[in-house]
Amino acid sequence: MALPRLLFLSLGGTITMVPSESGGIAPKLGAAELVASVPALKDVGDIEAHSPFKLPSPSLTQANLVEVADRLNKAFASGIDGAVVIQGTDTIEESAFLLDLLVGGDKPVVVTGAMRGADAPGADGPANLLAAARVAASPASRGMGVLAVLNYDIHAARFVQKSHTALPSAFLSPLVGPLGVVAEGKPLFYCRVTRNPTLPLDPGPPPPVALIKIPMGDDGRLLRDIAKLGYAGAVIEGMGAGHVHADVAPILGELATKIPVVLSSRSMTGPVFTSTYGYPGAEIDLIKRGLTPSGYLSGLKARLLLGLAVRQGTKKIAEAFAPYQ
Repeated sequence: MALPRLLFLSLGGTITMVPSESGGIAPKLGAAELVASVPALKDVGDIEAHSPFKLPSPSLTQANLVEVADRLNKAFASGIDGAVVIQGTDTIEESAFLLDLLVGGDKPVVVTGAMRGADAPGADGPANLLAAARVAASPASRGMGVLAVLNYDIHAARFVQKSHTALPSAFLSPLVGPLGVVAEGKPLFYCRVTRNPTLPLDPGPPPPVALIKIPMGDDGRLLRDIAKLGYAGAVIEGMGAGHVHADVAPILGELATKIPVVLSSRSMTGPVFTSTYGYPGAEIDLIKRGLTPSGYLSGLKARLLLGLAVRQGTKKIAEAFAPYQ
């Protein structure tokens, strides 16, 4: 029986990093070198490996991920059965969700990386690569959108979050938990998610969207200039279930007359409310002033969705966020 055809795309990140002459570690290894470092991969799939970028993940852009999404769509159309995207962990939760919004079809896309450099004792990169490949090669992974696999946990892109700066167990899905685990050499899914709609893959980066966290006592002065700075939209991380100081509410209402404004929560997880709190600055007030609730999406992910949605027109924004309510 022929092995599944797998595409490995390496974008850089800690998993590719070794000591540099300038001190510290830096991305040096490519996809082919990573694949060669894990001999067991040859038994998982027929692997094609490419390195579109060699960047630390903070330097990845939405334009880079749009390019990756385009490559994945074309690869699947040409007969590739599954894909593994390798990158730094700092932005995995954003990259995975952006790919989830742009890569169509039901073939598996798995994003992975490592918390420790390639030369570190106990480097977690090889185990993560092998686990990700096994998930990408499995028919059980089809139809759930983009997945993130790290530390043997399998996460849905829409839920996964980085929760620690150092531990190999840094990735959690605090709202629902992981979908499954890689054990005894195969993925075991304890639950499944329904694939959410994808958005058109237009060339080039989405327009810029501001992300503002609202702390206690903030007077909203940063909000007044967002539209003037050329942002096409804004995501506001309110307190609790989506709340701001009463004096900030009219500023947000005025901003919403100029650009689309989405209301999310600065809390680690949980939905933005829509119909519970009625005081000035609470969610009912803000929604009446024109803000769109982000549902259960974090501010980071709401920003990505809004950037793609505004390219389709402001009337499409509520429709884009509806599946996440």
